[in-house]
Amino acid sequence: MRSTDSPAVGAAALWRRVHGTPRHSEAATTRLRDMRSLRIDMHVHMVGNGFAGSGGWLRLNGWHHWLARFMVRQLGFPPDVIHGDLERVYARHLLEFVRASSFDAIVLLAHERVHDPDGKPREDLGSMYVPNDVVLDLADAHPEFLAGVSIHPARADALDELDRCLDRGAVLMKCLPNCQNIDPSDRRYRRFWERMAEAGLPLLAHTGGEHTVPIVNARLADPKLLRLPLECGVTVIAAHCATKSGPLDPDYFDDWAAMLAEFPKLYGDISAMVSLNRCAHLRDCLRPEIEPRIVHGSDFPVPVLGHRMWLDGLVSWSSFRQAQRIPNPLERDWQFKKALGFSGEVRTRATGLLRLADGKRRYSEAGAAHGYVVPRLGYAEGPHIR
Repeated sequence: MRSTDSPAVGAAALWRRVHGTPRHSEAATTRLRDMRSLRIDMHVHMVGNGFAGSGGWLRLNGWHHWLARFMVRQLGFPPDVIHGDLERVYARHLLEFVRASSFDAIVLLAHERVHDPDGKPREDLGSMYVPNDVVLDLADAHPEFLAGVSIHPARADALDELDRCLDRGAVLMKCLPNCQNIDPSDRRYRRFWERMAEAGLPLLAHTGGEHTVPIVNARLADPKLLRLPLECGVTVIAAHCATKSGPLDPDYFDDWAAMLAEFPKLYGDISAMVSLNRCAHLRDCLRPEIEPRIVHGSDFPVPVLGHRMWLDGLVSWSSFRQAQRIPNPLERDWQFKKALGFSGEVRTRATGLLRLADGKRRYSEAGAAHGYVVPRLGYAEGPHIR
């Protein structure tokens, strides 16, 4: 097995190589930032259909086809983008969203295929496949993008693919256990989790209900199944803090919260929690025993709809109106959370968890020497919302 603990490419070096000096310098607020305090949205999905030959695919039926069209309208994308060069259009729009926000970078997530527990790919299941090279290539080209890869640990080549992605600078590994048919507690995957722990690669695992992609095994939404990777030493981020996505879903939030005391490397992200169906526990994430283990994510392109936050009294009418009018969905999501009381630290906490350099998270030589040069086209710290 190859050693993959070499530093990742320096962010500042990447910026200069791709962009030269920052664009729009007359309108931008350009500054050097400490690599340890980057403001990161660590849960953003890459979406594609393989139009240009990436090998990915998108299959939408019924509810998911309607949902995809709703998302396209919400994001202001061309209406026919689903059937065109979706990866190129999506990546271009997303890059502009990041540059026009108060974020320094986002973790862009690949999407693995469904596999059987013995490693056989199930081409008849699932609605989307985004190969790892799509996000790795985009991260190579744009320092605003950090690569979050997705590997089913039952794959015959799972360890080889993990090493390959580590070599190319992956910052985390993402899985959706209930949608990709991954049981994290399966002892056959122990070596995979141990290799992730050795390399310092965190696991972002979906927990709780799901309705944007088809569910294969609803039982696998339980955060208690994450005990094995945690016991192997992996830093685990439970996406959505194990909240329910629909009225009939089990609510695992209390189970996840109880695990925090037992596992110091367990965290939760608040992605998709500014929505009509997940915001019930958003205020609970501000509890003093929980908030230090919260990291920020948006779950883009899931729509940011704060209506229930206002209806439930989590934010005032004026705060709701101000945030909901923000056209940039990445910024809108954050401003709702900021209005509720989340501090800026939840946006920088991921910097200490992601594999931004090597397995020990030493910052790259170029990044440490030169900082991270970020153009600001829109917000400095975001619009003030009372």
